Amino acid sequence: IKMAGDSRSPDLDTDGPGKNEETEIVVNVGGVRQVFYGDNLNQYPETRLAELINCLSGGYDSIFSLCDDYDPGKREFYFDRDPDAFKCIIDVYYFGEIHMKKGICPICFKNEMEFWKVDLKFLDDCCKTHLSEKKEELEEIARRVQLILDDLGVDASESRWKRCQKYIWKFLEKPESSYPARVIAVLSFLFILISSTVMCVGTIPDLQVIDAEGNRMEHPTLDSIETACIGWFTMEYVLRLISSPNKLHFALSFMNIVDVLAILPFYVSLTLTHLGAKLMELSNVQQAVQALRIMRIARIFKLARHSSGLQTLTYALKRSFKELGLLLMYLAVGIFVFSALGYTMEQSHPETLFKSIPQSFWWAIITMTTVGYGDIYPKTTLGKLNAAISFLCGVIAIALPIHPIINNFVRYYNKQRVLETAAKHELELMELNSAEGKTANSKSEPEDLARDGKEGPFYSSRLKVSHSDTFIHLLSEEKHYRTRLQSCK
Repeated sequence: IKMAGDSRSPDLDTDGPGKNEETEIVVNVGGVRQVFYGDNLNQYPETRLAELINCLSGGYDSIFSLCDDYDPGKREFYFDRDPDAFKCIIDVYYFGEIHMKKGICPICFKNEMEFWKVDLKFLDDCCKTHLSEKKEELEEIARRVQLILDDLGVDASESRWKRCQKYIWKFLEKPESSYPARVIAVLSFLFILISSTVMCVGTIPDLQVIDAEGNRMEHPTLDSIETACIGWFTMEYVLRLISSPNKLHFALSFMNIVDVLAILPFYVSLTLTHLGAKLMELSNVQQAVQALRIMRIARIFKLARHSSGLQTLTYALKRSFKELGLLLMYLAVGIFVFSALGYTMEQSHPETLFKSIPQSFWWAIITMTTVGYGDIYPKTTLGKLNAAISFLCGVIAIALPIHPIINNFVRYYNKQRVLETAAKHELELMELNSAEGKTANSKSEPEDLARDGKEGPFYSSRLKVSHSDTFIHLLSEEKHYRTRLQSCK
């Protein structure tokens, strides 16, 4: 085998371009030998294998620019690449498309396709979907790692106000950052529970008091507790808004809108109570205040901020719109059919409870959902038979889409745990590489390392590069981190 530095022409039997169609080459990828013919490879002349045929007359410099080694005696090209991925990639020369084998990392497979210079358009649509999902996972891991690094990092060039904003934001938004932050999160959770309990207890007649006009109102003690809870919610929201890095995104966030809806009714009702009587009748003011008090139920949704389970359930429902739509469609068709049949069959009975088809909708809803209040029920034999069929169909219609919805919930929950573990793995690897880098450069750059790593290995700007085929793009663009991903193992 001749070395890459030898620019002499190898001993190859090629007389010109006309022989390319009949040229036979042997490729050894990771110990697996494959024989190819020019007429197959030249279908895609821009690929690496097709370039091997055309580089035979260009000398060893041209050959070794495309492969890792070459044996002129066997006329065999050697590549230190993944043989399993290569077996999938060569399908493009025979079938015109590529299917990714199960068990191969999509990101690694994409890198293999780029190495062999095969365009991603030849990848089948089902495999492209898998690749897109993996890219989303990598971006999510990158986002999580970047957020943690931003929290750990301290930029000396920032003003004291900026550093204070970051501290308040981390203190209120990230309970896992410190013990006091966890205490604040627990307190916020307790205030939500107390406020919700007070709202419910305040409706008990025995705990209400009579005002001067003879109207019932909440007990002053409960009202004071409610005021304290609203004060806490208001202070929490204002501090989070002030410390938010992106105030527009913060204001338009769904959970923050819920926070506003939980706080706003208190101040609006307070304003109407003190000022509204001068502008409108007292009865209208009381009705408006009562309507606004109902909006206090929105604060129960604040629990989702502190519960990963509720967040997972919300995401699973968002991803299950198709299944939920099918469920509603099944029920809508069944309700219409069985309510019409029930109305028709019950008309012969003199004491029928089915006065009209729209009124029968209520009976069909509670029957198909197996609730069965009993306020409307059939009295004829055919009507009872129709009712039995309706609730059997209702059980089937409800049960069919439930399984995909549960699968979405379990899949997302497990995915979040995997992403969290992968992000921690990335941080541990960065810490290890940073420590190795500081050990290697401790003699040559003692001052720089003391400055970069004075607050721990995470703060070092000289994170050592790990050897891997995959990396987090987001981190590589800004921080030049190159790390292997646990999710790609």
